[in-house]
Amino acid sequence: MLKIVKTSLVIAASTLAFSNAAQANDINEALANICTIVQADDKGELRKKMRSVQSDYKLKLRDYYSGISCNGQSLIRTALTSNAVEVGTLLVKKMPSKDLAEPESDGKTLQAWIAEQGLQSSPISTELNGRI
Repeated sequence: MLKIVKTSLVIAASTLAFSNAAQANDINEALANICTIVQADDKGELRKKMRSVQSDYKLKLRDYYSGISCNGQSLIRTALTSNAVEVGTLLVKKMPSKDLAEPESDGKTLQAWIAEQGLQSSPISTELNGRI
């Protein structure tokens, strides 16, 4: 009897681990072209992508934002360098203000990075300053 219980627990644990890995792959596939969407400044497509990820996986932008890198840059930085104003302002509006003020993977905040790059005149920067 004890052997059956142990076997059942092992099977359940391995199934759970496999399903979590499968779900992570599904999420990665769902977010695969988000960098292209941001660079193209396609606000409608970005909204659709964010809605589908939220309905399918119960994830909001703040849940996966830090895990996405477009050529080593965050989504908002990518929007800034691509002059994708519509998408950039949408991303700033959808992110919690406390997350916008935190340093990114390189240790710089968005505001510090914007100042360093000379992008203070961007409408995205203006929106960011209004949120922080």
